[in-house]
Amino acid sequence: MSNPAIETNENTLDRYDRIRPIRWTGEALELLDQRLLPFTVQYLCCDDSDAVAEAIRSLAVRGAPAIGIAAAWGTVLASNGVDAIDGPSAAVALQPAMQRLDEARPTAVNLRWALNRMRRVLEASGADWRARLLAEAAAIASEDLAANRRMGELGAQLIAPGSGVLTHCNTGSLATAGYGTALGVIRAGVALQRIDKVFAGETRPWMQGSRLTVWELQQDGIDATLIADAAASHLMKQGDVDWVIVGADRICANGDVANKIGTYQLAITARFHGKQVMVVAPSSTVDMDTPSGERIDIEERDPGELLGVSGSRTVAEGVQAWNPVFDVTPAALIDAIVTEKGVVLQPDAAKMRVMFDA
Repeated sequence: MSNPAIETNENTLDRYDRIRPIRWTGEALELLDQRLLPFTVQYLCCDDSDAVAEAIRSLAVRGAPAIGIAAAWGTVLASNGVDAIDGPSAAVALQPAMQRLDEARPTAVNLRWALNRMRRVLEASGADWRARLLAEAAAIASEDLAANRRMGELGAQLIAPGSGVLTHCNTGSLATAGYGTALGVIRAGVALQRIDKVFAGETRPWMQGSRLTVWELQQDGIDATLIADAAASHLMKQGDVDWVIVGADRICANGDVANKIGTYQLAITARFHGKQVMVVAPSSTVDMDTPSGERIDIEERDPGELLGVSGSRTVAEGVQAWNPVFDVTPAALIDAIVTEKGVVLQPDAAKMRVMFDA
């Protein structure tokens, strides 16, 4: 039986880009439900904006770029119930729905970025506001895919042939419009025969690495070895990893990076072992209005997520848990930030201004 999440392409590079997690039908938004992977491939049908907000909140759709794309389509769905003569009046009517979308996840800057794009289009539109809103959502999705391809090329150029890489969480097609950010670099590196070994951390507590990343790479025929999160330092000591390649949910003006919890400790151990760290994210993830990681609101989720696995409790009753979803990696521990606009090596505030202030 064919996999409904996979597209078949013949191009060599496209061979590693076959999964599409977000589908617009013209009437509804279909989201590949990532809570069910890897054993069930099923799309969640959202026919209103509140369903999209709940899908974002519940992690049915996840990954900073994918969240932004979903929110853009959620705005289109919200417009179905709006009767407005022009874009500015539609923007007023849509504000409650857009606010609910914005509040679904607080850390990923792409969510607000996409909603702001949709809002600006409305404010500049006349009677054609519906068509322009629809076109903008489609543009956000198509631009993301193109940016991911470009980042893959740029990042792969930094990797010496024969390298081993370690990634964390899921930063691939499942987290974007397609191809991926950090996994896009890995896809390009494998296709260009620069990467010989791929390792993925399991990424507790939602297991995005073990449930999603290795499954996604398997679909594309890329061999990957899963490791326990706690094995990363030992793996680097063994000499099998040259680069840690991760995504980002927010990149600050000074180059600090918020990403999935566990990224910070990977960067620390990479520096100790003389390995390099690459952060790969679209420029929409760069937040020049946030001066440093100290100003980032770190999302905390239900502590109960740490108390069991797949719904089965593994911890004694009465035990407390702390469940931050992200951590902040200081710019001083990052060797390269790769966006579709270019590469910032050894990032700092001055280099970030040169690349992104314009």
